[in-house]
Amino acid sequence: MSLVFPHTFVPWFRAVAPYIHAYRGKTFVVGLTGEAIAAGKLNAIVQDLAILHAIGIKLVLVHGFRPQVDDQLKAKGHASRFSHGIRITDPVALDSAQEAAGQLRFEIEAAFSQGLPNTPMANATVRVVSGNFLIARPVGIVDGVDFMHSGVVRRVDGAAIRRAIDIGALVLLSPFGFSPTGEAFNLTMEDVATKAAVALKADKLLFLTELPGIRENVDDPDSDIDTEMALADAKRLLASLPPPAKPTDAAFYLRHCVAACEGGVERSHILPFAVDGAILQEIFTHDGIGTMVVDEKLESLREATPDDVGGILQLIEPFERDGTLVRRERHEIERDIANYVVIEHDGIIFGCAALYPYPEAKTGEMAALTVAADWQGYGDGERMLKRIEQRARALGLESIFVLTTRTMHWFLKRGFHPVDAEWLPEARKRKYNWDRRSQVLVKKLV
Repeated sequence: MSLVFPHTFVPWFRAVAPYIHAYRGKTFVVGLTGEAIAAGKLNAIVQDLAILHAIGIKLVLVHGFRPQVDDQLKAKGHASRFSHGIRITDPVALDSAQEAAGQLRFEIEAAFSQGLPNTPMANATVRVVSGNFLIARPVGIVDGVDFMHSGVVRRVDGAAIRRAIDIGALVLLSPFGFSPTGEAFNLTMEDVATKAAVALKADKLLFLTELPGIRENVDDPDSDIDTEMALADAKRLLASLPPPAKPTDAAFYLRHCVAACEGGVERSHILPFAVDGAILQEIFTHDGIGTMVVDEKLESLREATPDDVGGILQLIEPFERDGTLVRRERHEIERDIANYVVIEHDGIIFGCAALYPYPEAKTGEMAALTVAADWQGYGDGERMLKRIEQRARALGLESIFVLTTRTMHWFLKRGFHPVDAEWLPEARKRKYNWDRRSQVLVKKLV
């Protein structure tokens, strides 16, 4: 039996809880490459999807089958042919694709039906629904190449998919579509997933791919992964890249992420299937593991509202418990919420600060400056400090001050200097806790 250590598990579970609240009832479309299935990752990925389903996330899963079709063609002594990054689907390739799709659908449904003890599938009930949700048209002839039975998505029956996921089913889409006359077309997983996400106005589109993400320097295989790209930056990068010829080209999945965001999907992701739990790490951690394309930066520094009280309380509670911050009751924060600014990421508050002005003394107290422990070191404390300084100047204050027992050096590095507690405005001095012996630090604003 493995040991569970409360000192690591409990803080982790509490940190995950806000994401669970934020994502319940949201719609995610997941594009799963055939390469991931061929690499033996299906069961682990299905277990992670079952966890998402269990917490109330509505799921559409689109599977690919490139290597499986290649294997079928090879067994038949028939060569795979591609052009413009798309398979040329002749009659033999169409038969092979239909066989591969049927086999994969069987494997995926079987994986969601397992209920082994001591796995995430124990006691799970995930109903998988498939159907003719896609209307397709032929790719046709491009630059003299006849793609025959290869197609692109013309229309997604989003209303039918929505009805299925709203009653708790997981919808499974194969990369096949049919024309109004009943002709079958071989589609790409990426096109199906993108069009389905746009039709559903999904909250997330996630591609589990061969790529670890988009690197900050696409020409340097050792450069860091760009974990968050604004849509405008993604479009500029895409314009600078050559047309993709294979799935491992940076532009291959990036173009679909851009198309999804332009079509109304809030966030699109490129994740490595080689990393165990990649979906969980991307969704439930601050920086994620792959690349996320978003229409605008998710981190926003803004004025607090009454709806933020719960998030602020959850944020500051650990620091109150260890004595870094003075305890504040809920009614105090509700009363003073107009004094607060917050930083949120993807709907989760992970930083806050408040300004309490003393206009008669032309100064103000910056209080409750907090950044969640896991998200420190990224400059967010300084961003909130600058916002508090802006608010203080707008009120005509000439200085701000803080009271601290443990973070004096952080403030000294940012222009504060120590003063005696007798310096405090009379109204604040009356509330000063002489037993706590907090250091008083002041920063001049003029």
